[in-house]
Amino acid sequence: MTETTPKAKTMSEEMVAKALTEQFKDKITDLQTKPRRVVFNVDRSVFLDLIKKMKDEMEFEHCSSVSGVDMKTNFQVVYHMSSYANKIVAQITVDVPKDVPEIDSITPLYGGANWHERETYDMFGIKFIGHPRLERLLLPVDYTFFPLRKDFDVGRRI
Repeated sequence: MTETTPKAKTMSEEMVAKALTEQFKDKITDLQTKPRRVVFNVDRSVFLDLIKKMKDEMEFEHCSSVSGVDMKTNFQVVYHMSSYANKIVAQITVDVPKDVPEIDSITPLYGGANWHERETYDMFGIKFIGHPRLERLLLPVDYTFFPLRKDFDVGRRI
């Protein structure tokens, strides 16, 4: 007879939402649950702790994408985190101020986020603190501008 480890209980969208709001209370806003989706904004100050909880306790095992958005008054970084065990994708949006465009890197937790974060840095100039190799990915290293910022002059040359 073989001994098996008990399988973790599958979580629904509502269970994920409840567990996150219980721990992060007023740091999560605009929370919505949809079939196979959990969508919310989270304060930058608790972002890394929230991601660790999702990875360690909720079986979110894959970072599908990291994207930057220029909202004119601030940046946003949008993450899509997947839990294959729970069949849920979480869309997490973090506001990042333009005067300090920095957020914690999740690359140490999810190696696949490495190039996503580098591309976001390259296009928007958002720095990912703790990234193992944050440098230009698509553009030449001597470029001093970030082409997906709304204030970028399209006719500009280096």
